[in-house]
Amino acid sequence: MNSFEPFQNSDTPRPRIEVEKMHAYKAPLEGRRNLLRLDFNENTIGPSPRVLQALRSIPSHQISIYPEYKGLQATLIGNLKNKYPLLELGLNQIGIFNGVDAAIHAIFHAYGDREEILLTTTPTFGYYEPCANMQGMCIHRLPYEGTEFKFPFEKIKSSLLEIKPKILIICNPNNPTGTRLAAEKIQELAIQSPKTLVVIDELYEAFTGDSMLKKVDFKKTKNLLVLQSLSKTAGLAGLRIGFAIGNQEIVERISKVTGPYDVNSFAVIAALTALGDQQYVDSYVEEVLLARNWIANQLKISQRRHHLAGGNYFLIWPHNEPYIVESSLRKKGILVRNMQGKDLINGSLRVSIGTTRQMQHFWEIFSQIDII
Repeated sequence: MNSFEPFQNSDTPRPRIEVEKMHAYKAPLEGRRNLLRLDFNENTIGPSPRVLQALRSIPSHQISIYPEYKGLQATLIGNLKNKYPLLELGLNQIGIFNGVDAAIHAIFHAYGDREEILLTTTPTFGYYEPCANMQGMCIHRLPYEGTEFKFPFEKIKSSLLEIKPKILIICNPNNPTGTRLAAEKIQELAIQSPKTLVVIDELYEAFTGDSMLKKVDFKKTKNLLVLQSLSKTAGLAGLRIGFAIGNQEIVERISKVTGPYDVNSFAVIAALTALGDQQYVDSYVEEVLLARNWIANQLKISQRRHHLAGGNYFLIWPHNEPYIVESSLRKKGILVRNMQGKDLINGSLRVSIGTTRQMQHFWEIFSQIDII
């Protein structure tokens, strides 16, 4: 029996067959307040105090009129050029979305079609697949390689030539393996396959400092699109704001399939303020990197199986059943993500990295719970 057959006799209007067949991406996000949230790679200390003050000071007319975006686009460009002096960008090369999830949805809505191919890696961020399924696309997954989860570059390269996918999406650093691919290699793939939209999901690049934007030339690689967010570093996950950066034609096409005012005024003001307080973001990233070094040392000393590469997270394989350890940690006020059923990493837990103090607390409780 097909999974959508129970709907055959429904007396409600029928959706497209692709929607009927697909499995929705569901993230267990309820009941997480007042706990140590090491499960979704969020900023664990909150946004800049300046952001909170800006939100408290919003005048009434900012709420009663529709939001404006050009100021945010210009501010983002200024912020990026401070980081990457050689980067050339115009306002029409910045798409603003209700979180990067909305940008991903728009990419597939604009470019995905029945029987077209999505080429990606596995394991990776789980939202790509339902977006591709919604459009009736075929999904071609290539696994990361070996115990170090190396990027399958040669296989991706040959697949681009053989199957000619409509979209190639790379999470870089990859969630959940932390695998990284150098900008030069990404450019090589994009130049080789100009008819494939090459999407680079860079939500975690701030923790490794290897953004495509350091070296990209969108005039030469018109088919390259970079996604960034203020969720993981600036602490704006709850306000949902993300950016798509690329060639003007690509950005305009994916913007066509979104609403004209999808991003609200609160998110715009928070983003403007966060971008203006880069020192706060940089200090948080620095603290995470210090905590990462601390927990890496503990993992090495303990000789537990683990994998720590890019991003603000790591994988650990507990001695006991992962779901038992996950549940026990929750009872102690700590949330982690169970990777049960994920290709290559089944049996592991993904743990977000916060401050050094938070990681010390996690390690103390985890070591008490996960005893042979």
